[in-house]
Order: sequence, then C-alpha cells, then structure tokens
Amino acid sequence: MFDSLVAAPPDPILGLTETFKKDPNPRKVNLGVGVYKDAQGHTPVLASVKRAEEMLLRVEQTKNYLPIEGNAEFDAATLTLLLGADHAILREGRAVTTQAPGGTGALRVAADFIASTLDAKTVWLSDPTWPNHPNVFQAAGLKTATYPYFDKQRNSVDFAAMLAALQAAPTGDVVVLHGCCHNPTGVDLDRTQWRAIAEVVAARGLLPIVDFAYQGFADGLDEDATGLNELTRHCPDLLIASSYSKNFGLYSERVGALTLVAATSDAAATALSHIKRVIRANYSNPPAHGAAIVATVLNDSALRSTWEAEVREMRDRINTMRHLFVETLHEKGVDQDFSFIARQRGMFSFSGLTPEQVKALRERHAVYVVGSGRISVAGMTEGNMDYLCTALADVLTR
Repeated sequence: MFDSLVAAPPDPILGLTETFKKDPNPRKVNLGVGVYKDAQGHTPVLASVKRAEEMLLRVEQTKNYLPIEGNAEFDAATLTLLLGADHAILREGRAVTTQAPGGTGALRVAADFIASTLDAKTVWLSDPTWPNHPNVFQAAGLKTATYPYFDKQRNSVDFAAMLAALQAAPTGDVVVLHGCCHNPTGVDLDRTQWRAIAEVVAARGLLPIVDFAYQGFADGLDEDATGLNELTRHCPDLLIASSYSKNFGLYSERVGALTLVAATSDAAATALSHIKRVIRANYSNPPAHGAAIVATVLNDSALRSTWEAEVREMRDRINTMRHLFVETLHEKGVDQDFSFIARQRGMFSFSGLTPEQVKALRERHAVYVVGSGRISVAGMTEGNMDYLCTALADVLTR
C-alpha cells in the first residue's frame, strides 16, 4: 500500500535545518529556524526555568494525566500574562484558556474548533506569513486567503491595502493577526494602526485569531500586548494562540495555550466545551512538565523577577545583533541599504535577498537562509557576524 507513495517535500524551515546538520563546513551558519542563541551560539536553559525544575522535582508526587484543558494554574497564569490581573474580561469570566502542545498546537486546536463548530468560510492570513499557517488551517479543512501586509519597497506595513482588504472580507470569516514580532517580516503595527484594525474587524463581524508567539521579544511583556488590548476593547469574540517556546526557552517542552474570549461568561463556557471536545479527539490531554515550569515561575515573585530580566536580556541581545549586522555590512562595503533591519523587531527579518542569492549563500558559504529571504536574527552572534557579513557581501557584489 505504501509502495506507490511519492515523497512529500521537506518543510521549508525544519527541512533546511536537517540539511544544515549534514553540512561538514565548520563555519556553517543557520539563520533559518527561529531559535534564540546566546553569545556562544548555544540555546540556553534559563536560570528561572532550572530553578523551577529543581523545585518541581522536590514536590512532584504523580505522573497522572492532566485534565483535557491542562494545568489549571498554568491556564490562569497565562490569562493574567496576556490580559493583566485586573482586566474586566477576567472579572466577568469571559475568557477561558486551555493548555496546548506549543503555539502550533494551539493554532491547530483553534482551527479544528472553527471547522467543526463555526460557520466560517475563509481564514485570512497576512502576505507574507509564517509558512506553517496555511498548512495548519488547511489541514483542518478550512480555506485560506491572504490580505496585503508588507510593502517591500518601503520595508513597512502596507497599511492602507491591509485595511481595505479586511473591510472587504465577508462577515463571519477569520483573520489571523501577529500579536508582535511579525513572522517573517519583523515589521509590526503601531497602536493607532491596531486600533483601526480592531474597529474594522469588529464592524465587519470577523473573528480575530492573535498568533502571540513572541510576547516580550519586541518592546516588553506589557508593551507587546498593545494590539491584543485594542482588540479586546472592540471585539466581543477572539482567539489567542500563545507560546512559551521563545520567552521561556522551552522549545522542546512544547508549551502553548489557546485562549478564547467571548461576549458573555456563558458563551465562553459553552465554547470551552467544544474546544475540549476537539482536544479529546486529537491528543486527549497535554504534557505536564513544561506547563508546570511556566506556572511555577509566573506564580513565584522571585522567579518571575528573574524570568522577566532574562526575557529583557534576550530581547536586548537580539536588538544588538540587528545593529551589529547593519554596521558590519557597511564596514564590508555593502552599498545596499539594510538599515531597516535595525528598526524591525523580534527574531526575524525579511532581508530582501532573492532565491538566487539565498542559494549562493548556502552553496558557496554554508550560510543557511529560508528561500523567501527571511533571516533569523536570533541566530547571529559576535562570533559568526564577520563571516556572515563577508559571505553576504560576496553574494551581493557578484
């Protein structure tokens, strides 16, 4: 039965990592996958995480199943981190959270919930967007379309076109919005733009999904929730897919959450019953360890203080690499203006490199970049910067 199968194409990001691992070049650089690296090129375990694990090891008494919705303390802490402890939505009981296996798992649960429960016809994604977005929603049987987002000429948001597209979207459709650190462009909406988007989404009766994978990596934990706050002011219903892979460094633990906000507490409770139904048919209940780490850190004042400082350190380091990259390219004699990279936020940048230049970087210098030209700034270090910029200068000037 399997003999007639044709091999599926490799994932454009994870497949690139597999190729990178096989490359024997000792100077190879991976700027494909979105994983934070420290000055030594390592992906560290945060001190707050290690301390929480030590505490959990002493008190853990069971490996029993979690409930379908996951760790209750984790769910409550996630709501507080997203909305703030005193938010009216929390006081009114209009939000519910379920733990999920990573941000991707949260998106898939949202997709299954929409496909099986709501009457949405189309899921609107930014152009460009994370390459896995269409896969996730289409796998659930949903149709996807795109709205304009990035102006390549100005390296900014094409806001007028984005707004016009959403104003024309049919009522009841779903729109996926990047909460901060837009992947792949690194270009975010400002508060005024978020407010205008929220007003249009509410007026058109669209269901927003906020993909919030990088909270804390743009301007700060609270500052990065600006768009989410504007949406909650205007939209009675929304979904939030959040991840702790980046801001906790818990990549391998697959810790995420799906949060649903409804117009009433009764509607939220009813929606939760349907979300639990689709989870039960998928992975039944989530893994325990990573969520226990997050709950421990967020609910312990000392650990939380340490964690917030570590998030700030990671954010500052990424921004430092952005500026160093621009400065080093200039020192190498590259005439092309890359200053926009210093103004972008988060782990990624849309570099403007062509597929031919990306291929040349890989074949001549073992520098791995996604075919779209998206680069992971988080993969840059002081140690590889000179080699990276020398390679890029070579490719750009040939």
